[in-house]
Amino acid sequence: MNAIVLTKIGTICALQAAISCAEGFRPTLHWSQLPLLPDKLGMAGSFAGVSGGALVVAGGANFPDKMPWEGGTKVWRDPVFVLDQPNGQWRHAGKLPRPLGYGMSVSHADAVICAGGSDATRHYRETFRLRWENDAIQTEALPLLPRPCANLSGAVVGDTLYVAGGIETPLATNTMSAFWALDLSDAKAQWRELEPWPGPSRMLAIAAAQGGDFFLFGGVGLRGGPDGKPERIWLRDAWRYRTGAGWTRLADLPKPCVAAPSPAPVVKGRVLLLAGDDGSRVSFQPLDKHPGFPKTVLAYDFTRDCWSEAGEVPAPRATLPCVEWRGMFVVPSGEARPGVRSPEVWSMRAP
Repeated sequence: MNAIVLTKIGTICALQAAISCAEGFRPTLHWSQLPLLPDKLGMAGSFAGVSGGALVVAGGANFPDKMPWEGGTKVWRDPVFVLDQPNGQWRHAGKLPRPLGYGMSVSHADAVICAGGSDATRHYRETFRLRWENDAIQTEALPLLPRPCANLSGAVVGDTLYVAGGIETPLATNTMSAFWALDLSDAKAQWRELEPWPGPSRMLAIAAAQGGDFFLFGGVGLRGGPDGKPERIWLRDAWRYRTGAGWTRLADLPKPCVAAPSPAPVVKGRVLLLAGDDGSRVSFQPLDKHPGFPKTVLAYDFTRDCWSEAGEVPAPRATLPCVEWRGMFVVPSGEARPGVRSPEVWSMRAP
């Protein structure tokens, strides 16, 4: 059989798989808004999770004076906000140990686990636990990451926190292939360095957990440009990590996906990538007229190893966490377009 015939057969099979995947999943995603964060600008790179039955959002960064294209300076923040009820009001509940953002966060055992992150001058190794108890935020230190890291991704599988990728310094022109694990059930545990995925290093990828496995989707790599500044390499590859079996490459994403809400929600056996940046508008000018990020939701079918489109996000955001809370998936604040944050807090239900 000649190469042309084989190519045609492969294309037909790929199309049939895509059609089958798309026909098998028609989700109805119900979106609604929760109360605005008590910060008129909103923040990108916040930490978020659930503790004491409440939604907790902490840290992040914004441009309080002028936009970046006007010479504005990014400012890192330290407030911790708490929302007890979906129809309640946000409360200022305390502060982080320092202004911090662009780490990763997950909910575990009635606490918010935060790892890594940055401020205006450096990246950090700190991992800590936030608890909302007796109307106050309690902070508990956890083991330090093996290296400083920001723009990393992570998810909890059982009691194990996995984190992947990131960058080690603010001016880095290369990303990390770091893959680390911490047993949150063991008070004496330290971070373990595990074998990284076989693909390119990356930051701002999307993580997910399902059925005892850890998943890593998309993100960007970096390389030094002609002027010495970092240039992005937009990625579409996807990976699954299974204890005892290691890494398996999955079907590539239909398009790049960067800094979408993470850990990504899992609905009816599919992981949903809620918009994020696909690089299609990276060169848009002028920046003050930027239309925002594309709205498409991508769904990955774990069983069929294929992708489909699963509707749209009403208000696409990038560089923000995703939190499962009271039967909803909540995406708080985030970047509405380059440099511009939003105080809006959106929730999604998928009955």
